[in-house]
Amino acid sequence: MRIAHISDLHALDLTGASPLRFFSKRFFGWLNLLRKRRAAHPTELLDALCADLGQQPLDHVVVTGDLTNLSLPSEFRRARQALDSLSFGPKAVTAIPGNHDVYVWGAYFGRTFEKHLLPYAQSDGAPEHELPTWPIVRKRQGVAIIGCSTALPSPVPLADGWLGGRQLRRLEEALDSTRDHFRLLLIHHPPLPQHLDVLRALRDRGRLHKLLRRVGCNLVLHGHEHRDLRGTLEGPQGPIPVIGAGSATYNHPLADRRARYNIYTVSDPGPTAPFTIEQRVYNPTTRTFAPAPTP
Repeated sequence: MRIAHISDLHALDLTGASPLRFFSKRFFGWLNLLRKRRAAHPTELLDALCADLGQQPLDHVVVTGDLTNLSLPSEFRRARQALDSLSFGPKAVTAIPGNHDVYVWGAYFGRTFEKHLLPYAQSDGAPEHELPTWPIVRKRQGVAIIGCSTALPSPVPLADGWLGGRQLRRLEEALDSTRDHFRLLLIHHPPLPQHLDVLRALRDRGRLHKLLRRVGCNLVLHGHEHRDLRGTLEGPQGPIPVIGAGSATYNHPLADRRARYNIYTVSDPGPTAPFTIEQRVYNPTTRTFAPAPTP
């Protein structure tokens, strides 16, 4: 099974956004857009990403949050348009929210992400119009895709996240009930310490570490940091790989930060299946994605 991991799309669209929506944390986000983010995540790169995904032999695509910048309805519509443009269909694309997708409390309590991205964020067998309860579980060809939400609004300059006790309890149940699958855990915030950790951390990651030591997992994927990250967490049968993907739409001048995404091939999916990783990186000269250069 071949699974593409994309993250931190930051789809930008301010169409129809009322000035009243910016009397909040969004004002500071808007200033950040003016200063750098508008150029950092151009919509042309999002289109190039979708075109490249459509050319790859994939079975599934996972999106680990921050589909938007300011959690505006227009941005969610733009992100939804991008996912809808993929030929795989919602059953083969799984999306979870990031902190930018609940940038303000209105988006969090209004469940804007869930309403706009519902077909891509439903557990198997869920009623068609029922908003998801996190984590979601989707089983595909021997792989259990378990998607969590670490997204909560936070005051400037924080960009931290939480899982929370109820979600952690449900996550343990989901992992325990899928032991006969290759268990793929999706979160937005990294579960390991990172740069500026005091501002951007997953606050209850210690509880997640203890949970994974008990019930295990095959692979943890995350986003948030806009860079390639590799690490491990302790599991009952040995180390659990933890891999963070760089932003898939980052127009960064440095080659090692430029837009990229990973493709995982899980051989003969099952609870002990090995996997391989390949990476595709944006080339600003050709304006297309291509295999990452060999180190």
